Amino acid sequence: MKSSGTLTTLFKHHLWANLRLLEWCAGLTREQLDAAIPGTYGTIQDTLQHIVRAEVSYFSRISTGQLYRHPADAPPMSMAEMEHSIRMTGAGLVEWAPKVAAGDMVEIDWDGTLRQVPKAIILTQAINHATEHRAQIMVMMTQLGAEPPDISSWTYFDQMGE
Repeated sequence: MKSSGTLTTLFKHHLWANLRLLEWCAGLTREQLDAAIPGTYGTIQDTLQHIVRAEVSYFSRISTGQLYRHPADAPPMSMAEMEHSIRMTGAGLVEWAPKVAAGDMVEIDWDGTLRQVPKAIILTQAINHATEHRAQIMVMMTQLGAEPPDISSWTYFDQMGE
């Protein structure tokens, strides 16, 4: 078993979980992808799009310090486009996370006020945001009678040998 640094392991699991969920959702019907339940972000499809777009933004902040805005009029991404994006940003976060120092900051427009935010907070948000929305998708699938994939750290450990 090859050992990785703590942040590298966290972000490798994050990438693996995102890809595993996307792969699983690629086999859903249009009706299932359009399903939503109260208390979640929206439909499964909308939630997947949201996860992917947010991750692009988080990675941009970490790697360049710049805000990335997905064009409002852009069409929804296909499953293949989402997978490609998640692979790129996920690999980028795996690479960049251990490089972020405690004092690394990025300027963010916080409700109209420019604030300096530690990049470590952006990394924390990337993990928490995707975890929350992956859980929402898994609840929606359970409500539809489908068995969601096991994306736990334990399964990652077993499958990846981390």
